[in-house]
Amino acid sequence: MKTLAALILLTLSSTALAAEGSAEAGKVVFKKCTACHNAEQATNKVGPHLDGVVGRPAAALADYTNYSDAMKEEGAKGLTWDEATLATYLAGPKKMIPKTRMAFSGLKSEQDIADVIAYLKSVKAQ
Repeated sequence: MKTLAALILLTLSSTALAAEGSAEAGKVVFKKCTACHNAEQATNKVGPHLDGVVGRPAAALADYTNYSDAMKEEGAKGLTWDEATLATYLAGPKKMIPKTRMAFSGLKSEQDIADVIAYLKSVKAQ
């Protein structure tokens, strides 16, 4: 019985963490990011462009030369921007990579995070 209860709790918490994202809503939330990042154009700003970021290794854009040493170290260790790492980073960039240059404190809503990830997955640079 305890095992069944633990399994149910684990399933429920996993379901809550895997919130379904909306690319349309994510585009609206992403406006908070546009001062520093492009997603629909492969043009860098203060931060690197995010076209194709899902699945890309950290600090991997050859045409962006302003990565922090901390981000380069994480990339060298094998950090790849999959949905799970993006969710952790978007919730608190400096919690995940303490010496990152990213000044944004993070998104507080799990739904906003899921929406931004869905948006990033949906865009292709023009």
